[in-house]
Amino acid sequence: MAALAVAMGIGRFAFTPLLPMMLHDGVVDIATGSWLATANYAGYLAGALLYMALPWLGRRWGAGAVPGNAALVRGGLVATVLLTGLLALPWPASWPLLRLLAGVVSALVFLGTANWCMGRLAHLGRPALGGLIFCGPGLGIVFTGLPTGAMVAAGWSAAAGWLAFAVLAAVLCGGAWTVIRGSEAPTPEPEVAKDAPPQPAARPVPERALLATAYSLAGLGYIITATFLPVIARAALPAGSLWPDLFWPMFGAGVALGAFLSTRIAPTRDRRMLLAGAFLLQAVAIGLGLVWPGRTGFALGSLLLGLPFTAITFFALQEARHQWPQAGAGFTGLMTALYGIGQIAGPPMAAALLARAGSQAQGFDHALGVAGSVLVLGAAIYGFMAWRWRR
Repeated sequence: MAALAVAMGIGRFAFTPLLPMMLHDGVVDIATGSWLATANYAGYLAGALLYMALPWLGRRWGAGAVPGNAALVRGGLVATVLLTGLLALPWPASWPLLRLLAGVVSALVFLGTANWCMGRLAHLGRPALGGLIFCGPGLGIVFTGLPTGAMVAAGWSAAAGWLAFAVLAAVLCGGAWTVIRGSEAPTPEPEVAKDAPPQPAARPVPERALLATAYSLAGLGYIITATFLPVIARAALPAGSLWPDLFWPMFGAGVALGAFLSTRIAPTRDRRMLLAGAFLLQAVAIGLGLVWPGRTGFALGSLLLGLPFTAITFFALQEARHQWPQAGAGFTGLMTALYGIGQIAGPPMAAALLARAGSQAQGFDHALGVAGSVLVLGAAIYGFMAWRWRR
């Protein structure tokens, strides 16, 4: 949880609550902020592709030349602290590169942590508990979202905010450092390995392709709201309102709660139907912000958007391990890469719609409408999969 709070809650999503502060300081505008977000998501895609290539690199160069998941996570945590702190420096020309590298690191830490933890829990016979680690991003979002209101009230600059979050990341790293070590699971004794049941055959190729495709739509579906939520709320609510500073922490609380609830779902449930329901819940959350653009609508929408956020990832990675056990990190890396492509498309699309719209509010409405429609499409794909390939 601490590792993902650093890599995702801070390394990726601290940008969201700090973006209004950066806009206030005049160091970026909406278009520049969109491209900084895109750089981070492009880095996330590159990190997922790199992780996907690690097994191949291990075969080519030797297993000892490629870091294991534990070493990857530890190195990534240190890099996240450094990259977050460097954003406090007044070097705007370096910010796109720093956000790009932060995205690479966040993908490596996310996948390394998830696969390390799921492997350990599978060995212990408690795979359902894997959902608890996905509370980490939500808690990281809460830890970065709540202080920003106090920072604004105290007259802090965005640079001071980046520095404070770097210190917070360093503290959280201490919680994960002594836990994440060694391999995913102890090497079994020869007689256990000999008697182990064979892995199930991979599911049909069309089913695997649709799983990955629909998962990529989740990246596009949520990212516009997750990137611009404080900006959208500030534009819609009266000036001086304290509520815009609370919606992002509400999203984070929903993420943590949803991850916890995902561990209470029976492992026999069809994950494809769970994914369809989660997609529809996020679509409803986005719709609330469109039809009810007040503090109640934004608050409820923020909570509902967060509830299935990491649960979607947990269910999708579980389903990937079920559908193609032999692929291991390769398939989960591919799915994360496709998810990253969806994220990359979101901010530039929002910026383009804002440029063409008559007002900022109208542009965000159009972008959120596209995001909600994409999530409905993803839910339909998962529903079709459950109907076509019954279990």
